[in-house]
Amino acid sequence: MLSVIMDAIPNPYTYTNFAFFFHFLLFFFSSYPVSDLQEEGKNAINAPMNPSTVDIHPEDTLLEENEERTMIDPNSKEDPKFKELIKVLIDWINDVLVEERIIVKQLEEDLYDGQVLQKLLEKLADRKLNVAEVTQSEIGQKQKLQTVLEAVHDLLRPHGWTIKWNVDSIHGKNLISILHLLVALAMHFRAPIRLPEHVSVQVVVVRKREGLLQTTHVSEELTTTTEMMMGRFERDAFDTLFDHAPDKLSVVKKSLITFVNKHLNKLNLEVTELETQFADGVYLVLLMGLLEDYFVPLHNFYLTPESFDQKVHNVSFAFELMQDGGLKKPKARPEDVVNLDLKSTLRVLYNLFTKYKNVE
Repeated sequence: MLSVIMDAIPNPYTYTNFAFFFHFLLFFFSSYPVSDLQEEGKNAINAPMNPSTVDIHPEDTLLEENEERTMIDPNSKEDPKFKELIKVLIDWINDVLVEERIIVKQLEEDLYDGQVLQKLLEKLADRKLNVAEVTQSEIGQKQKLQTVLEAVHDLLRPHGWTIKWNVDSIHGKNLISILHLLVALAMHFRAPIRLPEHVSVQVVVVRKREGLLQTTHVSEELTTTTEMMMGRFERDAFDTLFDHAPDKLSVVKKSLITFVNKHLNKLNLEVTELETQFADGVYLVLLMGLLEDYFVPLHNFYLTPESFDQKVHNVSFAFELMQDGGLKKPKARPEDVVNLDLKSTLRVLYNLFTKYKNVE
């Protein structure tokens, strides 16, 4: 029944906005003296409202002609998914650098000079970069950033990553650029974290054209799906099932539960929830032993895992047993299964069902 259902699923082949302009002015003027702010504020605010009566020259504003500045729409900063993305990345960095006694609190303020990025890359890539440990000058900071980012690019470009950051944007504390960089690093190094999917922000772009400041809004995509960010662009039947036939999902789950319980019942074990009961990897390891008819030594896995790393170890070990049994390397990551990703868990179990459905 399950095979019939899965086989039947088809193969998927400017206008100036004054409100945001005003937000930008508040943000932009905060770093300049009051006298400059007063003059700049008068020129910049009055000019767009009276373009025919006020003669604006390039020297009258802090932006050069055709220069542009960007900022995140304040409303986007309040988006729960955006906040979650930042928190997940900060927690991940602090976890990686715990032995360095580095604590990141704000991405823009703590990463712009290259010091934390250097330590992060060295830890992730297990290599030492030839840079000065401490640099106070702007020139020294940018030189360090250049070296660090070149090393990052050498790692990412061969895997098709689009580079959406540079030395000036990182050193300029551009949060969008910093987030793009961190998301790419997290995905490349298979960080044991779950990034929120489909995170986008509205960005306000302010440009100077013919002496006037003009604003436009663009949507910037920070994350897509975990699979897309990992470079797995090939869709399968489960993608189609989730997207176009969710009504069939309960049938698939029921069939897989029947399959796994047929074997786990031999150990007086029973599964009722696929995504939660396989998340620690224990049932996956035991199931592989039952399907291949061998005893898995208890010292090879954690029978009662307590930490995230122990659960990832168990799932990874189960994946190794699957490959030893002749199955292809699972498309899912161990971290996805541990993080209760239902689609990943279903993929793993369906592969087992396909090969072992006739095993008694």
